[in-house]
Amino acid sequence: MFERFPFLADYVGIIYGGQHDRWSFSPPRPLDFYNKPGKLRDIRAGFRLNDKQIDLAIAVGGDGTTLRVVRAFTNSVPIFCIRGGGTRGILATIDVDEIDAGIEKIFSGSFHLEKRMRIYASIKGTNSAPALNEVLISGINITPAPTYTIKFKEDELQQRMDGIIISTPTGSTGHSYSVGGPVLYEELNVLLLTPMNSVNRMAPLIFPDESIEINCNFESKLVVDGQDVFEIRPKENIKIARYEHDAVFVRFKTKGLRQLAKLGF
Repeated sequence: MFERFPFLADYVGIIYGGQHDRWSFSPPRPLDFYNKPGKLRDIRAGFRLNDKQIDLAIAVGGDGTTLRVVRAFTNSVPIFCIRGGGTRGILATIDVDEIDAGIEKIFSGSFHLEKRMRIYASIKGTNSAPALNEVLISGINITPAPTYTIKFKEDELQQRMDGIIISTPTGSTGHSYSVGGPVLYEELNVLLLTPMNSVNRMAPLIFPDESIEINCNFESKLVVDGQDVFEIRPKENIKIARYEHDAVFVRFKTKGLRQLAKLGF
């Protein structure tokens, strides 16, 4: 069985609702590993999933759980997302009531791997965890409106606004979309810069997947995928760039408009 699916041969990581566990995986039947609590090894302390080679991650929960899984893996571990909570489940492949059929499809080879680009923020040589959706930068104080300096290649512009969202195409349906940004085809290799309440009504910009530098004249917060928060000093340069390893998802169908369909269009 495993000769056909070499990435399933050793370990499967199961992450659900913010809990993180590694299972030894050598079942005679695809679903036996769900019913063997004695084989569970708790590694929640430190969440060091990269210390061991994991061939497949199964994320059971909402999109927030999936985002945590994506940040936890620095390499391109395939992730099988099962919606077992949350609201829309934009990143999920199946719902939890389809889990039996989903596991069977994986073992029968009826799946493909879909790559999604990730980004990261770098401040004084220290890098954030990779983000699947976005990096958000916003001023701590409500007033006055901060001035942001945006540098790309040889060009530089300054704008007063409440904040900036740098999104991947996957993240274009997240915070960027809620403030009027466009929805991008999820497999594009571009960065989306969406201003938040720009004084001069600056339009969203789409860049090639090259690094962008941003700084703010006031103290600000940097938020990675809506979950990890960092404090940024005034005028401190922030580099946003593409992460070297893409996120990889297990899919059963090829869908060109997956994101719009999950949004209800």
